[in-house]
Amino acid sequence: MSEETSIAAYWSDGMNVAGLADWARRLRARLPAKSVSLGLVFMSPKFFPHAEQVLEILRLDAQIPLLVGCSGGGLVANAEELEGATGLVLALYSLPGAKLKGVRFTQEQVEAAAGENFWPVETGVAQDKVNGWLAFLDPFHLDGEKWLSSWNRNYSTVPVYGGLASGNFPEPRAQVYLDGEVFEDGGVAIAVGGDVALDGVISQGCTPIGEAWTLTRVEQNLIRNIANRPAYAVLSETVQNLPPEEQRKVQGNLHIGLAVNEYLEDFHRGDFLVRNLLGGDPNSGVLAVGALPRMGQTIQFQRRDADAASEDLKELLAREKTRLANTKIYGGCLFCCNGRGKNLFGRPSHDSELVQAQFGPTGIAGFFCNGEIGPVGDRNFLHGFTAALALFVKKSA
Repeated sequence: MSEETSIAAYWSDGMNVAGLADWARRLRARLPAKSVSLGLVFMSPKFFPHAEQVLEILRLDAQIPLLVGCSGGGLVANAEELEGATGLVLALYSLPGAKLKGVRFTQEQVEAAAGENFWPVETGVAQDKVNGWLAFLDPFHLDGEKWLSSWNRNYSTVPVYGGLASGNFPEPRAQVYLDGEVFEDGGVAIAVGGDVALDGVISQGCTPIGEAWTLTRVEQNLIRNIANRPAYAVLSETVQNLPPEEQRKVQGNLHIGLAVNEYLEDFHRGDFLVRNLLGGDPNSGVLAVGALPRMGQTIQFQRRDADAASEDLKELLAREKTRLANTKIYGGCLFCCNGRGKNLFGRPSHDSELVQAQFGPTGIAGFFCNGEIGPVGDRNFLHGFTAALALFVKKSA
């Protein structure tokens, strides 16, 4: 679909400098566009000591004016997921009419962030000049939740896609890249503006069960009543009403979906922010969840397993393809949770193959994350067990 405007490839020959430079030149030659607008690079931890040299080679030999990325313990190149990779993935994008700017931010800035104009001043990117963000964070030295909360206030309704960098588990070390610079703290982001926007799919790996309910009594992260009944009783009834095979599937796989837009008349897959169901007490009727729900909020219980994750991604990708049927797509990037991949699906490349089946052939680069970033409704969230697909698209008039 977008072979003319994006291309991605995997390199695994270590620090063979001459070979890497030649590979970068050949990759650039395969992209027929007159110029490259953006490069995304994701590197395995093997390159930690050589990252600056690698970035300089790629920038020079692939003729990249803006190069951004991070480290990843697993990498994505087109239809292939390379878990435990020892190489790097580079994607080149030609984005006609795009206005792009790379920015860097730190925990110190996150702590200082206040008001609705803090980040536009810090980044030099006005709220009305950006159509979307790609962001890559170091999870060990940056409070991602706090950063995203302030970012949402400053760039309300602007989608953010990306992920938290990963490295050699359990060593608390990751890298983020901006042009030729390597950082082991903070984050980097790309403002996408002009004639190009970001669109995509956030697949949280769940399928809804039962019906939607309204919360009628909550205290912090404790749900006491649903539809004026003990919350635990409603959950228990929901499970008991499932067919026996479905009941077996939900054992140990129950989550809760919180509606992000109460003004919808009907709620469907993708309308809920999925969070962990931490536990329940049949005596008090209370459920504990990994979020702060609101009284009056609509919820629906969710099942998360391999079948549910596959079903969710297939349906959301098909819906997105239909929605973008008349929109030019320039390429994309895919960010997968470390908890997905072959350990979840029993085979490699599940997510990337589904993406290519709907939108390919197209240049896709990405990595396996310590957490994924993406919008649900018109607000951005940090997710887990998620596949976040970001597509560069022609901005609608």
